[in-house]
Amino acid sequence: MASKKEILEVAGREVTVTNPQKLYFPAAGYTKLDLVRYYVAVAEGAIRGVAGRPMALKRYVDGIDEPPFFQKRAPDSRPEWIETVRLSFPSGRTADEIVVRDAAQLVWIANLGCVDLNPHAIRADDLEHPDELRIDLDPQPGIPWKQIVDVAMVTRQVLEQAGLVGWPKTSGSRGIHVYARIAREWGFDEVRRAALAVAREVERRAPAIATSKWWKEERHGVFLDYNQNAKDRTVASAYSVRPTPDARVSMPVSWEELATCDPGDFTVKTVPSLFAKQGDAHARIDDKAGSLATLLEVSTRHESEGMGDAPWPPHYAKTAGEPPRVAPSRAKSALKPPPRAKAPLVIVAKAALKRDALEGLDRWKARHPTAAAHLIPDDVLVDAMRGRSTAWYRIRVNLRHVPDHERPPVEPPDPDYEPTWGAPPP
Repeated sequence: MASKKEILEVAGREVTVTNPQKLYFPAAGYTKLDLVRYYVAVAEGAIRGVAGRPMALKRYVDGIDEPPFFQKRAPDSRPEWIETVRLSFPSGRTADEIVVRDAAQLVWIANLGCVDLNPHAIRADDLEHPDELRIDLDPQPGIPWKQIVDVAMVTRQVLEQAGLVGWPKTSGSRGIHVYARIAREWGFDEVRRAALAVAREVERRAPAIATSKWWKEERHGVFLDYNQNAKDRTVASAYSVRPTPDARVSMPVSWEELATCDPGDFTVKTVPSLFAKQGDAHARIDDKAGSLATLLEVSTRHESEGMGDAPWPPHYAKTAGEPPRVAPSRAKSALKPPPRAKAPLVIVAKAALKRDALEGLDRWKARHPTAAAHLIPDDVLVDAMRGRSTAWYRIRVNLRHVPDHERPPVEPPDPDYEPTWGAPPP
């Protein structure tokens, strides 16, 4: 009979791993204990990415094939050596979040089912001034890796000309993250402004392959998600395992390696040996903190040229100069109904699980093959929606490339999942 727990000695402490043989990655065959052992093997690098940072917990207690739940408040039942710090959120609520500084704490949260690590861009000793500018390169469907790398290289140039050092890593999914350490002299709003300036400058230099447009229906190529720098946003950190079938890792790389690497080569199985052999490509990320002064000057110039604020995520207070929080297609339809009153953007599926939503999309395409034949990858928008404690999925189809007379009638989503919203999470 399999052991129901295993006790590991890590960083001078005994840490219990419960249900060590529970299958967390069914396709790859990796268990909870495999996940824990991975984090022990890369602890030096993984801790560098999260050290001293409050962390939201995203818990896959039944493995990655089941929906996770989000937990901002540290569990009441925890060892005395688990550190916490109290954060306040845009909603006005507060929560005591976990702060990781050593490998024992890292193993403890992995045992909770935290597959990936999601720290804030701040340190526990100063919760109002980020020390990290985060550039999240989010490719649209069908965009090849080379194009994402090309956008990352333009991002590097923009940061360097602003006096900042960019540190790239694979996202562990399809994108790339570029981090830059900054002096703790600016608040969240200013850091977000600087990220927006980067996004717009990259778009100006590479308009065919990059975009700063917030609304998915307007995007093309690679989206630079400036809103990842808003207060209370978190991003999977360096060496985080991602909830993918192959247990892919968000891998720090050099700029030279980025141009030639394959993100699929970095997994729970391969990264420990790479780490032991090559060390951490981000080992010197904390050596120097840069200034946002130049990027904020760029932001001021953008504003003088008529580019005001850009849309914020839902649940954030409306800001002065922010454009209307409504998708362009909806805004236009409010002024002038489209021909035959058929919206160019239709919801085809809403589901608790991504796979169920994608199956609903397949059924929609089977019902409407003529319309489906006109779609390009960017026309299918898969949205991960944030509920109170879990994520759910919505799929929309942009009919902009479908001739009006071939557009199918609007139908109820299939499936038609209805989440319970309640108040927004803190």
